[in-house]
Amino acid sequence: MTIAELRTQADELDRIDALAHFRARFCVPRHTDGSETTYLCGNSLGLAPKAARASVEQELVAWEALGVEGHFKPERPWVSFHELFAQHLAKIVGAAPHEVVAMNTLTVNLHLMLTSFYRPAPARYKVLVGHAAFPSDRYALASQIALRGFAPANALITAAPRAGEHTLRIEDVVALIEQHASELALVLMDGVNYYTGERIDIAAITEAAHRYGITAGFDLAHAAGNVPLALHDWDVDFAVWCHYKYLNGGPGCVAGCFVHERHGFARDPLPRMAGWWGHDKHSRFQMGPEFEPIPGAEGWQLSNPPLFSLAALLPSLELFAEAGMDRLRAKSEALTGFLDRALRDLFPEWIEVITPAAPTHRGCQLSVRVMRDAKKAFTALGANGVICDWREPDVIRLAPVPLYNRFADVVRCAEVLSTIHENSHA
Repeated sequence: MTIAELRTQADELDRIDALAHFRARFCVPRHTDGSETTYLCGNSLGLAPKAARASVEQELVAWEALGVEGHFKPERPWVSFHELFAQHLAKIVGAAPHEVVAMNTLTVNLHLMLTSFYRPAPARYKVLVGHAAFPSDRYALASQIALRGFAPANALITAAPRAGEHTLRIEDVVALIEQHASELALVLMDGVNYYTGERIDIAAITEAAHRYGITAGFDLAHAAGNVPLALHDWDVDFAVWCHYKYLNGGPGCVAGCFVHERHGFARDPLPRMAGWWGHDKHSRFQMGPEFEPIPGAEGWQLSNPPLFSLAALLPSLELFAEAGMDRLRAKSEALTGFLDRALRDLFPEWIEVITPAAPTHRGCQLSVRVMRDAKKAFTALGANGVICDWREPDVIRLAPVPLYNRFADVVRCAEVLSTIHENSHA
């Protein structure tokens, strides 16, 4: 496949793309020459919806005009503002509205979930994690394990790829659960791995864990808004995610949390780190001394959420509702497949795609190993207006996001890579 053939195909695919109009509703950063960048970094930070500014300004105006009365008087009362997100998030992660809540940040939510769901016993205290778990998850787990009086070095069991492979095989993860079933208190895995872009089979891992009475939780930072999810039907115990990647909520945006209704509505509430905003809404302002959790995921809230952060996130979730996850997923598979074929055809001896080839085993991120002068290639991509990101020692992550990326963006990335490759042989 040549660049010219790629361009012809991309022009036609962009012409028939039913979601193409969504791009105009995002702010695309500009290159130094004034042209739009080729932004392939939504896996790290999603682009700003144009409506986000007006949404935040609406709450600034309410604050200026109403002061503290903004909690109850404006069009979107602040005291119940977070409730606007339940329906949107439920559709994105496949849950009932009472099973999800927008609160805190991802690692704070993970600590809250571990406090409730990591219940180690002397003979059953270990945790199964993936080989390339995001460092923050391992830090959180290690600290929680140590707080319970166990040694993290002994308690963490890592699921790793086979020799010579980059990603996990689900049968190996299940076998590891079975092997350590009598020792495991918790399985905590990614929905999509941040480094390799591999999509994990959440349903299979949850089923295997539950078969032996093991709790199953997931970090969906790279999965929420990227791949279809069905957390309720898969019987997942809990999940956490951020909103600043595929869900375009802005840097440091308030995060999300899922708690299956069998836990959130239990007659005897799970132990938790309690806070005022998780207290029963009907008696919250009576300021009583005893904590009465709100049924569902809201009962894990600590404090009232950061209003302006929520206001910036809401327009993106409305775009997701308008586009629909099914249509977004279909375009994502087409975009990522187009990029995958281009890289494999044009650079077979220079670039290795370490993300699984099967669409069912990946999201919209491709992680590629550059065999020679990898860091120079990454720097040159940025200098030519292709925004992606770097992971040591030699991996570039490329993520064509279906809400705002075009097939033409894939071609532009391939063109720049082709020039870099030619220059390296000159």
